[in-house]
Amino acid sequence: MSQNQKFDSIIFDLDGTLWDSTANVAQGWQRAKEKVNYIQQDIDQQMVRSITGMAYDAIFDKLYPYLDEETRNEFKTLCAQHELDILHEKGGALYPLLAETLTYLKNKYRLFIVSNCQSGYIEIFLAMDDMANYFEGHQCYGTKGQPKFQNILDIVADNNLQAPVYVGDTTGDRDSAAKAGVPFIFAAYGFGVVEDGYITRIDEFKQLQQIL
Repeated sequence: MSQNQKFDSIIFDLDGTLWDSTANVAQGWQRAKEKVNYIQQDIDQQMVRSITGMAYDAIFDKLYPYLDEETRNEFKTLCAQHELDILHEKGGALYPLLAETLTYLKNKYRLFIVSNCQSGYIEIFLAMDDMANYFEGHQCYGTKGQPKFQNILDIVADNNLQAPVYVGDTTGDRDSAAKAGVPFIFAAYGFGVVEDGYITRIDEFKQLQQIL
């Protein structure tokens, strides 16, 4: 990354970038599965990891194409509720040195979150360890049902950001940032594999202190 590149703000993806909630999300979805008789396969962390980063509706289209739309929506709603319930109980696993690194970054940049999650999900993260103190705003798929690049554009416009950078862990994050015209930093410790299209990569969250 060019040392001449100056940013005024950082927009973060959430899953695979700031925390890993997949173990507890899997527990929530499994609870939902046990309440219906039309889902055969148990839901585990590996399954949840495989779809992390996708828009919430698209996840259930991919996992359960054999269900009719009404049944699929019923199960999605059930999973969403149990997911939020268990995350309220247990939260997710924050990545190492998250608070310390965010403290450093907040002194230099304005910080935001854009995720493809359901409404209420980011709020659970923000309630953990006073995470809300670090971020000025956030946007998610569940709020308006729009693609991630549009949510990035909304954050940029609503907050008058002049030179933002997006940090995420999947090719979907990279493509969304590119579509929004925002440079991309690849969080290689997350869930995805990104071969190109980033200005730099980090192998642990604290490395952002060295490059930003």
